[in-house]
Amino acid sequence: MRRSSVVAIIAATMITASAGAAEAQQQMKRVQVGVLECRGAASIGFIVGSVTNLGCVLHVDGRPDDRYIAVIQKVGLDLGLTEQTGLAWNVFAPVAQLGQGDLSGTYAGADASATLGIGVGGNVLVGGSNNSIALQPVSVQGQVGVSIAAGLESLELRPGR
Repeated sequence: MRRSSVVAIIAATMITASAGAAEAQQQMKRVQVGVLECRGAASIGFIVGSVTNLGCVLHVDGRPDDRYIAVIQKVGLDLGLTEQTGLAWNVFAPVAQLGQGDLSGTYAGADASATLGIGVGGNVLVGGSNNSIALQPVSVQGQVGVSIAAGLESLELRPGR
């Protein structure tokens, strides 16, 4: 019974986040400019939140990769330990072409994930310059470990090497 309740809560959170992002997307015309892929090492959930460091790359057709350093902070239920994390988002912006480092900034949104061995999750984030950039999951987050999380998430992107 508990497992079903947790899955239902995670699904509801993801649907709510997706609906909010879709509404924000309609209010501001955006075009997909590329895909942001992030990878990180181990992280530990501390009941009321966690911090995860990631290395990210923005892939845009016909352009050199644009590298970023990311810090994800979660507030809400976050229990467990993950050995590695991989995330990918479609990047939507008000212009068709971004310059090097243009994704830098702070993004916020809802997060939900569950892991037992291999797990999944999802998050939709909005932020960047004047909250004009949306990061929407390409598929779902993948991670390895044992954890459960649901709550609010912030992502800070800084230019990387």
